[in-house]
Amino acid sequence: MADATTAARARIDRALADLERKVLELKARPASAPAVADDDLFAPRPADQRVAELEAAGREASQALGRAAEAVREALQARDAPESEDR
Repeated sequence: MADATTAARARIDRALADLERKVLELKARPASAPAVADDDLFAPRPADQRVAELEAAGREASQALGRAAEAVREALQARDAPESEDR
């Protein structure tokens, strides 16, 4: 049982690391809009494409975390199953 829990935790850790890496990569990229002085109140916002990429990365991470959470649930159910059979 400990092996399944450890494996599930490792998957969660990998999913979180992947999410963090993707977010850092997206933040490090220059915005596709031309550079504008910081004092320009009417400067264009960063491109919607970048927002869409961040949302996609979030969805991917959410799905990975969902799969890892399901693995944890399965591991916990497998651990609890022998206990209920003993009764």
